[in-house]
Parts: sequence; C-alpha cells; structure tokens
Amino acid sequence: MNELDVVGVRVEMPSNQPIVLLREVGGDRYLPIWIGPGEATAIAFAQQGMAPARPLTHDLFKDVLEAVGQELTQVRITDLREGVFYAELVFASGVEVSARPSDAIALALRTGTPIYGSDGVLDDAGIAIPDEQEDEVEKFREFLDQISPEDFGTSSQ
Repeated sequence: MNELDVVGVRVEMPSNQPIVLLREVGGDRYLPIWIGPGEATAIAFAQQGMAPARPLTHDLFKDVLEAVGQELTQVRITDLREGVFYAELVFASGVEVSARPSDAIALALRTGTPIYGSDGVLDDAGIAIPDEQEDEVEKFREFLDQISPEDFGTSSQ
C-alpha cells in the first residue's frame, strides 16, 4: 500500500464529469478517479474547510463514528475491476467495510485519516508525472487536457 494525498477535484471537459486526483506520497504517480457530482462537492468542501449549514452525509457519518466511539484508521483503495474502483474503510477495532472510493475519500478528509492505494491499482491506473516538471496545478491542467474517462475504462463511482 502506498500513501496518497488528495490533489483536488476538477471537472473534466468536454464530458463535464468530476474527477478526484490523488498523488502518491513520496512518488511520482497520480491516480485519477471519476466520481459523481455529490461526492465531488463533499470532497471539495472538506478540502476547503467549508462547513455547510446542515451536515452532509459524510459529515453525519463522521459524527456517528464519534458518537459510537469508532475510529477510522485507514482508507484503502484496493482494487480496479472492469473500470470500477473499490475501497475499504479500516477501523481501529479491526473491522473493514467496503466503500466507494469517492465516499471513502470524503470521509477520510473529514476525519484526518490517511488514504492508501494498492500497488496493483497504482500500477494499472496510476500516471507517472515527475516532480521536477512543473507545479501541481499546471501538471493537473495538462493532465486533464490529455486524458478522458475512456483512457481508463472507468465510470462514475
């Protein structure tokens, strides 16, 4: 497993499909995952530190975990099958729960939980962009100009 940081959420044009881009910590691979608009909003809100007037689903889940004394210790992006990414929520109790990566990422950002990607997922869907090229924002823009969802055979999570 390789630790991943969330670079950000953007809308891929011309399909108008949201994408979350993760970056391998200590590496040069980026992992693009096409997601739904609701999850894109939830991830963007968490990254920007925005708190909605009423809790979104991921805020509610975080509050429930705190209320029942459960700690989320890891989010793992574990697999990519037939264009669909799979993730797991790992709790301090040892319990693991299957989740969509977009939901898992939104929850991880709210709880400060580290996100990991399996070697297989990064080998299959990761894109190497060496650090010495340009700053992250420029790399992300170039990245979006060069790919489409069909390049990975992925669909909305």
